[in-house]
Amino acid sequence: MTTTAAPPQPDPRQPQRVGPRSVRPGRGSPVVRIARWSATHPWRAISLWLALVVGAMALMTVVPTQSMSDDDYGVGESGRAAEMIRDADLGQAPSEVVLVTADGGSLDRAAGEGAYEAIRSGAEGIAHVDGVGPPVWSDDGTAMLVPITLEKGVDDLDATVDALHDATTEVADSHPDLDIAQTGGASIGNQVDERVGEDLGSGEARSLPITFLIMIVAFGALIAAAIPVALAFSCVLTALGLYAVVSTFIPDSGTVASVVLMIGMAVGVDYSLFYLKREREERLKGASTLDAIEIAAATSGRAVIVAGLAVIVAMSGLLLTRDTVFAGLAVGAMLVVAVAMLGSVTVLPALLAKLGRWVDRPRVPGLWRLNRRLGTGGISKRLVRPVLERPKTALALSLGVLVALSAPALGMTLHQGTIDTLPQDIPAVATFQKVQEHFPAERPTIEVVARSDSAADTAAVKGELEALGAQAQRDGLASEVNPVAVSDDGRTSVLRLTTVGPEGDVANEEAVTELRETVVPDTLDGTDASEWAIGGDVADTMDAQDAQRDALPLVVGFVLLLTLLMMWFVFRSGTVALLTTGLNLLSVGAAFGVMTLVFQNTWAEGMLDFTSPGFLVDWVPLFCFVVLVGLSMDYHVFVMSRIREGMRRGLSTRLAVEYGVRETASVVTSAAAVMVSVFAVFATLSMLEMKQMGIGLSVAILVDATLVRLVLLPAALLVLDKRLGKLRVPERRKADEAPKVAVPA
Repeated sequence: MTTTAAPPQPDPRQPQRVGPRSVRPGRGSPVVRIARWSATHPWRAISLWLALVVGAMALMTVVPTQSMSDDDYGVGESGRAAEMIRDADLGQAPSEVVLVTADGGSLDRAAGEGAYEAIRSGAEGIAHVDGVGPPVWSDDGTAMLVPITLEKGVDDLDATVDALHDATTEVADSHPDLDIAQTGGASIGNQVDERVGEDLGSGEARSLPITFLIMIVAFGALIAAAIPVALAFSCVLTALGLYAVVSTFIPDSGTVASVVLMIGMAVGVDYSLFYLKREREERLKGASTLDAIEIAAATSGRAVIVAGLAVIVAMSGLLLTRDTVFAGLAVGAMLVVAVAMLGSVTVLPALLAKLGRWVDRPRVPGLWRLNRRLGTGGISKRLVRPVLERPKTALALSLGVLVALSAPALGMTLHQGTIDTLPQDIPAVATFQKVQEHFPAERPTIEVVARSDSAADTAAVKGELEALGAQAQRDGLASEVNPVAVSDDGRTSVLRLTTVGPEGDVANEEAVTELRETVVPDTLDGTDASEWAIGGDVADTMDAQDAQRDALPLVVGFVLLLTLLMMWFVFRSGTVALLTTGLNLLSVGAAFGVMTLVFQNTWAEGMLDFTSPGFLVDWVPLFCFVVLVGLSMDYHVFVMSRIREGMRRGLSTRLAVEYGVRETASVVTSAAAVMVSVFAVFATLSMLEMKQMGIGLSVAILVDATLVRLVLLPAALLVLDKRLGKLRVPERRKADEAPKVAVPA
């Protein structure tokens, strides 16, 4: 009996050149058709892209980005209380305060009175200043407060606040023996916005050169390195211009521009890198420039579209929170990802077609040789070999490491940002902290709002509220009680209580809970008040946290389910879809664990220049979760696509995994380096939210591109080998739709 030896498997370590058995790239794919049109009409494609970028920037100039107002933050019972106050026109007028203290501690009363007269004289002549109240002295006589009331109903008070600051500075200069400083909600908001703008400029100034240097190392040629950076930056500008129009309906909370820059630079460079690397690879194998562009479109271009859609789907989950802050962040991120996807399959092929082989000029001699060396995947091959030899051991060890990194996340504490989480070197913030120390009455407020069906019930309801205020003060639930305010129609009454602790004190939240559950129901239920609600600063924070906690399972379930379905649709394998979801969760868990270790403790304060508040800002983990699930899909789609290519070419699972990891090593490493560097830059900014987000995203991408890609994914694929049969089944397509990739003899 004779046997026929099985044909030898191709050596994945050797490049397979395009030969007679290669076929022309797919003509039926929309991505390939768009890339072909752009490559054959480069000037039109480039002109259209420039028109889009310039038009979006013009929109940003003509339509300024709209910021959120206080009304946009209301949720739950506190939102209902705020609406009742607005309807009754009982809202407090905006105000600023000027704090006067002395260097020696004791403030001379005559000097303080003289400073007050100068402050009053300077403020009363400024537009939209409603009045200057009498000076308020602290109990120990060491500080004096000057309240300044601004006009209600004025849309923009920035000019008024700036003029007040100028007047206050003049008084401070004329009284060098006194410390005179202004603060208030508008002052803090303006100075925080200014700091965010400075941070944004600083982030741009640092991330662009760092990214460019990484690209030079990745390509070894200046033009090839400049293309992804320039394209990513143009995507950021375009997205910001488009969001300016969208902000009319979904206003900006103040962080959208930072998020757009961070996400836009990361994905914009990554998507260009994926495409450019594949086009260069095919040219080195002998393909013409046009054929190389079409092959890149049919392979990397498709992966870019899938990865981009995954990010957009993940970000859309934030819309389920029905929170305006999350909605703005989600829309901004989705816009910049969509623009990056569009640029990578339109203007990028046009640039590559126009430049041809000049894209690899001018070369940096040493880096060019290093890049060619790294491009062979020799380092990754050596790193992944032990994993392929002992997959079960590698799987167990890597899982243990990720579980250990994730464990601290079990003790994660979330809280809304407070005055303590803002940079304390902002003058208005530092002054506000001093005001709270000297004047407890300037602490946050609790508002009890009651509405009656008839004005005839006003006296009874007002009396009940006055009794309620006295009881709250006796029980230690409030430090100060203001007179009850009644609307003009007599139907709505508001009792304002001053909290017992400064902003962020847990005792304030306990007081709101006690008032809601016991004191107010016992007082107002059964009276003439037809409706009541408790709002104010503390209640706003509590209700926002409750709403976010309630939405968390819905958002997480939505994101995981849709990304799971996307991976199943792309790879037609439930095993791959489940594996990708599990690996994403492990990366996110590791990031959350590190964030908890860094920001809920004090050991890293000196390195990152922050003061630990003992918690993570509540919106950061949820935002990081949806971003990370989307971004992690980039690498998994790219690596798994190459592994599937190898399996469809007849390679065994082991060789296909080695082939996929080796062929994607340089591009994934470069892309991860870009993302980590961009996110790490944000960890150095002054805003605590940006620091926390930068650390979380950096750690997750680093873990995903190293431990997950080189250890967990290869080991898991080998362990699950028998369940991966569907990856070997080619898609049904016409002969001329198959991508022009090398087929082993």
